[in-house]
Amino acid sequence: MTKSTCTWKFPIRNPFAAIAAFLLALTVSHAATEPSVTAASVVLFDANTGKVIYKKNADEQRPVASTQKLLTALIVAESGALSEDVTIAETDENVEPTKLYLKPGQSYPRRQLLTALLVKSANDVARALARDNAGSVDAFAMRMNSWMRRLGGDASNFVNPNGLPAEGQFSTARDMARVARAAYNNPVLRQIMATRYYPFRYASGKTVTLRNTNRVLRHYTFCNGMKTGYTDRARHCLISSGSYRGRDVIAVVLGSSKTRIWDESASLLAYGLGIPTSQISSFRIAGAE
Repeated sequence: MTKSTCTWKFPIRNPFAAIAAFLLALTVSHAATEPSVTAASVVLFDANTGKVIYKKNADEQRPVASTQKLLTALIVAESGALSEDVTIAETDENVEPTKLYLKPGQSYPRRQLLTALLVKSANDVARALARDNAGSVDAFAMRMNSWMRRLGGDASNFVNPNGLPAEGQFSTARDMARVARAAYNNPVLRQIMATRYYPFRYASGKTVTLRNTNRVLRHYTFCNGMKTGYTDRARHCLISSGSYRGRDVIAVVLGSSKTRIWDESASLLAYGLGIPTSQISSFRIAGAE
């Protein structure tokens, strides 16, 4: 973890230009101050070029909880036919704790389920989409591992589509960064991941409003999506993306705490986007919950 430095050269023939350049240098220097990060593993990178801006234990293998639903979503989105229906099976509902309690025999468009997956992080939806895509959860896990290798990741192993605890399931911040960048470049997922609130209509006709689990997305205008995760072993995890003045960055934060995950992720995004720490609060969405 190193801080980048910038050397400014300007003629002093024009004192006003010199002063302006000096003030600009101070602003850039302030914006470039690295945030303090306590999470176990971190990667912050430019979403367009892939260049790493900040990293900490990027290759440490660890559980990543529901952030691996990004890979599930990527596979489903890239497989297409999102307007076609998925019929819920009884086995899809054999999962806890977060789920939508869908009824076996009900049918929903894939895109509707994909949105619920990324907004609400519903585990039954993950199982339904996985089974629909590959025939079974086990077969889909094999597909996840194959896709990860295609993305260049070689330090991960997935056992299920939702990130719930499973023996032999793990990834790294660097591998999840590869998944995040691919998901960010998918226009369907980019739109879904930016959804703060989603009215989910059940087959029965009942409609409920799903609130995105990503608090950074709900609270700051510069955040435009990605995915949360939590289990006792993985601790609090968040992959978040941000955009500001032509810059696009993604922060992968694994193994954080409930009290630090949101602020540290927001600070990382701001750092990557060149937003001074003192100005982060000005991007806060009024009335955000």
